[in-house]
Amino acid sequence: MYEKEKGLVEAYRRGGMNRRTLVKSLGALGMSASTAAILVNASATKALAADFDWKQHSGKSVKLLLNQHPYTDAMIANLDNFKELTGMEVTYDVFPEDVYFDKVTAALSSGSSEYDAFMTGAYMTWTYGPAGWVEDLNEWITDASKTNPSYNWEDMIEGVRKSCAWNGQPGGALGSDDAKQWCIPWGYEQNNLAYNTAMMEKAGIDVPTNLDELIEAAAKAQAGNDGIYGIGVRGSRSWATIHPGFLSGYANFGEVDLTMSDDGKLAAAMNSAGSKDFHAKWVKMIQDSGAPDWSTHTWYQVGTDLGAGKSAMIYDADILGYFMNGGDNAMAGQLAYAPFAANPDASAPTPNIWIWSLAMSKFSRDKDAAWHFLQWASGPEHGLFGATQMDFVNPVRESVWADAGFRDRLSSTYPGYVDMHDVSAPGASIKFTAQPLFFDLTTEWAASMQKMVAGEVPVDEGLDQLADSVNSQLKEAGLG
Repeated sequence: MYEKEKGLVEAYRRGGMNRRTLVKSLGALGMSASTAAILVNASATKALAADFDWKQHSGKSVKLLLNQHPYTDAMIANLDNFKELTGMEVTYDVFPEDVYFDKVTAALSSGSSEYDAFMTGAYMTWTYGPAGWVEDLNEWITDASKTNPSYNWEDMIEGVRKSCAWNGQPGGALGSDDAKQWCIPWGYEQNNLAYNTAMMEKAGIDVPTNLDELIEAAAKAQAGNDGIYGIGVRGSRSWATIHPGFLSGYANFGEVDLTMSDDGKLAAAMNSAGSKDFHAKWVKMIQDSGAPDWSTHTWYQVGTDLGAGKSAMIYDADILGYFMNGGDNAMAGQLAYAPFAANPDASAPTPNIWIWSLAMSKFSRDKDAAWHFLQWASGPEHGLFGATQMDFVNPVRESVWADAGFRDRLSSTYPGYVDMHDVSAPGASIKFTAQPLFFDLTTEWAASMQKMVAGEVPVDEGLDQLADSVNSQLKEAGLG
């Protein structure tokens, strides 16, 4: 590196200029933006060593179990910086999502010490934590001898951070004072609108701002464009059908899945008057303007139909819309994004969220070494690298979202995305009641929805039947 470039990097490390200015200045000296950004990230990684002994586990190795995902790609692309910083080795196994969670369950339930840390959804820790399969990471987060001073735990978006902590008591509030930090948030998904700008314009409709407008806009978009359907939402017989757009809209009306009595007993709330009204509208929207094969639609089908130009809108994970606006998708460059509050009386969106997280196996042979990796991978420096150099959306740190380079990158090619995130982030959290029957009950909820949409059972009757079944299962498990 030449002296001028070295001087700029040193000024950045001393706090004399921000990241955006440094990249711009290096570019003026003839360095490409990508090379400059890599140099900046390497510099930031080295700067970490100034206030913390990152070499205390030098020579050790950790093994990871990872899902095939852009977050994984970003980590692997930056792994050499971790190895240089720590002197540690990292090995990993990567599996596609259709088999990944089975691999995790098999490893944890058998007490295998093969893996030190792994990717997980926050919902899964409602099983792993009480079963004694994962560590409560509070012990490491709060230990200054094990956690570097720039880790800045409070920099994590509050609703996301708290959604990864639970006290293990069925019905216990996420993020309570006695909660255990079963996992560390890594990246997350809000649920809002992504839409095809050309299709909306052709149909002469504005972007909907509440559920009634969404139902109307979906029908008009479908009528105004040949060979497409109006709105993409999930419909397969899976818990994953309930958690994205559906529960985000449901919670925005103040509806809940379960209630808890003063004596700690849980009861179904899906058959309240408000819930029945919401379900009726949701079912009609799908019947009138949803995919013809809606009952088979998972994350994948909802996204690829938008990307292929088969649907006008989706109410689903924002990052799903993000990925459909790039690559070799037919609609790349034609999508835009908007925050969505289903309730016209709500002051802002309150999206339910999915959180890809990092957890430490209870059976790890070297937990302190594993924490070295976890704090680096979830730290602000790596988060900024992933967000600015890779497809690491959505980052979970306020500081990354404040970065002008990241915001400019999104705004230039993903219209409305930054505003959508900023408006929705304060209300973004997991809206489900934490309890051990989560997957069984939400899968049954999805199956009931299929019957309602197919006209096999009226909405009111179907929800009464669902509530009766849920209450029976809760009582059988000693929870109701």
